[in-house]
Amino acid sequence: MRELVSVIGGGLAGCEAAWQLARRGVRVRLYEMKPVRFSDAHTSEGLAELVCSNSFRSDAESNAIGLLHEEMRRLDSLILGAADASRVPAGKALAVDRVRFSEQVTEAVAGHARIEIVREEVSELPEGLVVLATGPLTSDALAEAIRPLCGDSLYFYDSISPTVYADSLDYDVIFRASRYEDGDGDYLNIPLSREQYYAFVDELVRAEKVPLHRFEKAIYFEACLPIEVMAERGRDTLAFGPMKPVGLRDPRGGQPPFAVVQLRQEDKTGTLYNAVGFQTKLRIGEQRRIFRKLPGMSGAVFARYGSSHRNTFVRSPVLLDAELQHRERPGLYLAGQIAGVEGYVESAALGLLAGIFAAARARGELVTAPPPTTALGALLAHLGRSNPESFQPMNVNYGLFPPMDGQAKRTPKRERNLRMSARALADLTPWVETVGAVLP
Repeated sequence: MRELVSVIGGGLAGCEAAWQLARRGVRVRLYEMKPVRFSDAHTSEGLAELVCSNSFRSDAESNAIGLLHEEMRRLDSLILGAADASRVPAGKALAVDRVRFSEQVTEAVAGHARIEIVREEVSELPEGLVVLATGPLTSDALAEAIRPLCGDSLYFYDSISPTVYADSLDYDVIFRASRYEDGDGDYLNIPLSREQYYAFVDELVRAEKVPLHRFEKAIYFEACLPIEVMAERGRDTLAFGPMKPVGLRDPRGGQPPFAVVQLRQEDKTGTLYNAVGFQTKLRIGEQRRIFRKLPGMSGAVFARYGSSHRNTFVRSPVLLDAELQHRERPGLYLAGQIAGVEGYVESAALGLLAGIFAAARARGELVTAPPPTTALGALLAHLGRSNPESFQPMNVNYGLFPPMDGQAKRTPKRERNLRMSARALADLTPWVETVGAVLP
């Protein structure tokens, strides 16, 4: 019987790692502390609960995240399969019904004969092969247990956008459209005049925020800043960020809006919509007061308010090798956000890789890392090559990839990205064939 691998954490990375291990004939014990204990951000007992946005971002291969989607699909990714099966309209983005998505993942993991789910909080690392995928909200007890191996943890604050019920909005004001697309579009758009926009920004700046604890620092991931932090950086910041009106045309005509709030569908039935890019640390009462001043939202009913939570990660360039394995404890793999990536898909991608690497070790096989020209390889290269002193979590992007040979610097961005995508998929194919047979 093959060696059992313990996977700690039932989020996206942990479930993906367990799936890849089991599909390669390895027995898995997956530890998930819910419902014995819930973190500050989780509310459901299901595995792979999405606590921030319901979007996996662009599905186009001209975008690096879309390329990562395709690479993971070619490796039988559980997370991408569940996302595709629970997809909701979102233009060119891959957005999901978060409840159905969690159900899909939970059913697949619980139904696999080689995966045992243990519902308990882990406070010590198990013996043997371990994949640590506890995510940004690693419990205090486990964090203390791994501190001798990982040193002082780094952290920043990741924020969640509010969600509203669609039938509580005023569609005499709100219009449906996607950027640069004809037809109805997949997003609800709240148009603001110049005066309405600046009044909204002023309210954000004056609003009461949830204070940090004395021992905390206001360290934020730049791609996921709370809207009030952006507003404090300048009155026009939001108008050039999540509230930019470019590419959005009101089919009813009239004056083009000065700024726009976009709402993205959350579930299959279109009952819930979340405010795109509206992560916030405002107090709940302030959220109700300020957001209901937006045009078309005076009667908005909130299904969930925005919030902010800790995100813990380690200095991967120092601690991890090219296979996500701890340098000082062979057989311990780190995956997901704790390893130093940002985003649902990137976290699941590291779970996929950790599962493949741990399966090879359990089976006594050798496996190399994916080529650096691929999205998977580029993420690994980021973790290994970054400056340890300034290391920060990163979303996948084409800036992490090796440049194309002989490519002119002035090549249009979309053309350059498509060529890099084609190269990645071509280079990925032989690697996929070397990472072990996938079993039923």
